[in-house]
Amino acid sequence: MGISNLAKLLAERAPSAIKENEMKLYFGRKVAIDASMSIYQFLIAVRQDGNVLTNEAGEVTSHLMGTFYRTIRMIESGLKPIYVFDGKPPEMKSKELSKRTERREEAEAALKKAEEEGNVEEINKFNRRLVKVTKEHNEECKKLLNLMGVPVVSAPCEAEAQCAEIVKAGKAYAIGTEDMDGLTFGSTFLLRHLTASESRKLPIREYSYNKILEELQLNKEEFIDLCILMGCDYCESIKGIGPKKALDLITQYRCIEKIVENIDKSKYPLPENWLYQEARRLFVTPDVTPGDQLDIKFPDVDEEGLVQFMVNEKGFSEDRIRNGAKKLLKAKQGTQQGRLDSFFKAAPSPLQNSKKAKNEKIDSKSALKKVKSGGVTKKTPKKR
Repeated sequence: MGISNLAKLLAERAPSAIKENEMKLYFGRKVAIDASMSIYQFLIAVRQDGNVLTNEAGEVTSHLMGTFYRTIRMIESGLKPIYVFDGKPPEMKSKELSKRTERREEAEAALKKAEEEGNVEEINKFNRRLVKVTKEHNEECKKLLNLMGVPVVSAPCEAEAQCAEIVKAGKAYAIGTEDMDGLTFGSTFLLRHLTASESRKLPIREYSYNKILEELQLNKEEFIDLCILMGCDYCESIKGIGPKKALDLITQYRCIEKIVENIDKSKYPLPENWLYQEARRLFVTPDVTPGDQLDIKFPDVDEEGLVQFMVNEKGFSEDRIRNGAKKLLKAKQGTQQGRLDSFFKAAPSPLQNSKKAKNEKIDSKSALKKVKSGGVTKKTPKKR
């Protein structure tokens, strides 16, 4: 779930903290991607006749196809993905997981009814709701990514928290996820729509953590309390308090303790045994592997390994897999030649790149005018 309605609140109250960019503007950037979220998207999106894609043996392959082709698209754009996989969920998430189980049971019952009625639209809707990322899906994607030369990190607990730690340690530029709680964990930047289908033509939406705090006039502790009030995975929220009311209360009282002391509890009853302090602790000190202990490397592409796994074991077309492997090799070589100094390091921000490109374009036009008028020779733009 992430943080309920946070994206909507930020669009209204902190619009300057959000930018929309093309993927190519993240050339040379490392991005820590929430793997489970991406795989879930692939299982939902990569379908045939309304059902998940399978091979001749009946094995689900949607997650492999999505991971393979959309990762290639990112790398071709010069982006360097680091996939981070979930570990064991924290105990405090058990209530949220129980709710999800209940929703699955409700969806199963609704699906059965839709099938009896022959309602194709409802069948497709509830089939999507029943999609679940399994341990097998994760392990297969880890194997595929290793063969593709893409680093994989296994988090001890929540992937979003580990992604944020990687970013805060300076080993990646941003988190790539659809869940907004990456910002609650303190990631400097969060990117949405990175793994969306190319056919949807969605721009990359970038959220700046520091600008969010600046626009909302909150510090990081107050922002965490705001997210807990709005609704997170770790505890219940106060009924009747929506995003705008939550922000107004945090702005006025600065912490949940003061809010609890001052609000009308007959109008806004507190959850029984409300564990907001424990939720706060999980956001402030999550269970992660320290960033300085992670040795994130980008290995070579193993074309023959890819063919063995994807073609011989999973039934994909050999031509398509070999073509994909060649695209990966070409993209990595091209990125190294295009910006050798940043292929394995942090790159300038997309905004700096776009401004620099604009200035160079202006300089080039000015120099060309001088050449045509018999002036100085054309100026060579500075190397990036």
